[in-house]
Amino acid sequence: MKIAFIKRHFSYYGGAERYLNRLIEALKNKAKEIHIFANNWTADKDLIFHKVPILSFGSFLKAYTFNRNLKINLREFDCVISFERTLNQHIYRAGEGCHIRWLQIRSIYEPFWKRYSFKLNPLHKYYLMVEKQIFKETPLIIANSKMIKNEIVHYYGIPPSKIKVIYNGIDTLRFLPSNGKEIKKSILNPCPKGKIILFVGSGFERKGLINLLKALSLLKNEKFLLFVIGKGNIKKYREISKVLGILDKIHFYGTTKEIEKFYAVADIFVLPTLYDPFSNATLEAMASGLPVITTVNNGASELIEEGKEGFIIQNPLNYREITEKIEFALKEKEKMGECARKKAEQFTIERAARDFFQCIEKFSS
Repeated sequence: MKIAFIKRHFSYYGGAERYLNRLIEALKNKAKEIHIFANNWTADKDLIFHKVPILSFGSFLKAYTFNRNLKINLREFDCVISFERTLNQHIYRAGEGCHIRWLQIRSIYEPFWKRYSFKLNPLHKYYLMVEKQIFKETPLIIANSKMIKNEIVHYYGIPPSKIKVIYNGIDTLRFLPSNGKEIKKSILNPCPKGKIILFVGSGFERKGLINLLKALSLLKNEKFLLFVIGKGNIKKYREISKVLGILDKIHFYGTTKEIEKFYAVADIFVLPTLYDPFSNATLEAMASGLPVITTVNNGASELIEEGKEGFIIQNPLNYREITEKIEFALKEKEKMGECARKKAEQFTIERAARDFFQCIEKFSS
């Protein structure tokens, strides 16, 4: 079987990238050839790469030229799967969700001039146009949560039968519950007294970091540190932490290939995201035995039973509720962490790959 994946940036960082890498690893023994169409990539001797040139002047030109310059003949492959907003594939994985829904959510908290700019920004106009065409013309859509499936049906009138929900999978052997004693020595010197709260996500604004900082500024009866993993405007959020009076408690670590070490030393995981089709970090945290606090706008929240594996915040901007849930989760972290691990064990990367491969086989038979 000859399979092709489309991903503009193929690397080991970021939730979507880690998921795609795990998926490809699981498919290597099933496919004779795996091709990657990308603009840039991290080399892998078992994969065949094809360079897709882009104009790297702004987000719009990057997206537009990648789609335009993608030269791929569907008849040369048994199945072509795109992880990008492109128009030439058998399967489109809607990992970015619905852009129209994201703009609606942003309009709730953005100032009026920003909302007005949505209508003028060529990137937004392009995404809305191409997204409609993708959902209409691509034979099969894979959504990574029921939330996204429902959005596609609601906003674009796509038949539900055309959309398959496959939750992201986790490497349950890599992400394991641990007391983290040895790992703490390598990350923390000296080991702090108090609780460690973990935030993992690139794009701090969309992931709701500011609301987490506000929530932590109200956390009066707990000694804590917040570990922030991911890419974002660190300087901006340091300033916000300083204004809130918690700068000494916030540690920014950037990106890392050893994310499991941070899950191992943490007590709870908090991701008050404004919009996340399915946060891989949420499932990684659950597999690591951490209670999870996230929002209803995170597709991964569908795996959480309120008060059992964690908590689901209905309004991402309600930082006072986030404070309350953090306080409760810290008190019940052992029990909730055990439940989180058991739930995560149901969503292995092997299961996701099996479900994905069944979709691929429909095009190769």
